[in-house]
Amino acid sequence: MGKDREPISEAADNDRELYEIANWYERTLLDRVAVSVYNGLRFVSRAVVILLSILLLLTLVALGGLGLLLDRPIVTVLVFFSVAPAFGLAAYVWYADPTTSEPLWLLLATFLLGLLFANFAAVINSLTQPLFVWIPIVGLSLYFYLVVAPIEEFVKLLAVRLYAFNSNSFDSVIDGAVYGAFAGLGFATIENALYVSRGLQTALQGSAGGEIPVLGIVAGTAAVRALAGPGHVIYSAFAGYYLGLAKFNPEDAGPIIVKGLLIAALIHGTYNSLSTVVPNALVAGLSLPPALATLAFIIGYVALFSYLPTGKLSGIRRCMRRSVLLHKREIDNYRDRNRCGAERFPPVL
Repeated sequence: MGKDREPISEAADNDRELYEIANWYERTLLDRVAVSVYNGLRFVSRAVVILLSILLLLTLVALGGLGLLLDRPIVTVLVFFSVAPAFGLAAYVWYADPTTSEPLWLLLATFLLGLLFANFAAVINSLTQPLFVWIPIVGLSLYFYLVVAPIEEFVKLLAVRLYAFNSNSFDSVIDGAVYGAFAGLGFATIENALYVSRGLQTALQGSAGGEIPVLGIVAGTAAVRALAGPGHVIYSAFAGYYLGLAKFNPEDAGPIIVKGLLIAALIHGTYNSLSTVVPNALVAGLSLPPALATLAFIIGYVALFSYLPTGKLSGIRRCMRRSVLLHKREIDNYRDRNRCGAERFPPVL
């Protein structure tokens, strides 16, 4: 329900000038200066955020182990393979969008912003983790639910909100899920690269000098990340969908965005909390090998929550198809009525 009109606007005549009385629009030189300053501040703030994220990325390349990937092309190839399932899921969300197709350049921009903003989450996660280490039993879960999941979902949503959200191409609710999926893909890409680079560092430190054992360890890390990567696409597709819903329901935009973030963070935090508990239970209860138990949990969890956004897309597509068919049927019926009327009442000559 929209807000009531301002009382002066309601009482005034339609032709009454209400500039700076009950409404405002750009009219004077000072107004134009105010608009220019506001737009300049928005541009600068966005540029600062992007530049800071680039600096963080360069720091990770120089100090955080990502530089090792540049020295070993085969490991970089493994990183790309680890992202392939997440890319496939994001591409499916884009393909399944029943509305107008989103431009590739805008998807690429959202992907890059998701990749860059992941560095903010990495810094915040590292700084806050010691606050939860001392809490027994539930400390790690609290860390996942209160810090990791909300922060990571927020920065992915920020990657959509900062640029794609303001584009004319963002013209339907479901577009939020598409751009959210590609922000999640960017996040998964840099996260997988960090995991693989750390695995490479660990393998090099523990290796006696053989290249094959090192590559085997790194390949195992890449394989696990390939299964976990689609999760980021799923979580941010949820949050992005609600961002799209908020764009077209501006009067309730705040609660809608918060709801989307809460859903994404809850699913994300639950995955992180159960990623050790469930495999251990499978090992103890079913005597499964640890690697197989981890594999079963990841595949099952990702498959379960992949069904929800893809199912929503299918439902929207069916709804639109029915609307198109109904519209076509109405047109055909109208033509049939006109045709019948013409036959029943021939023109008078």
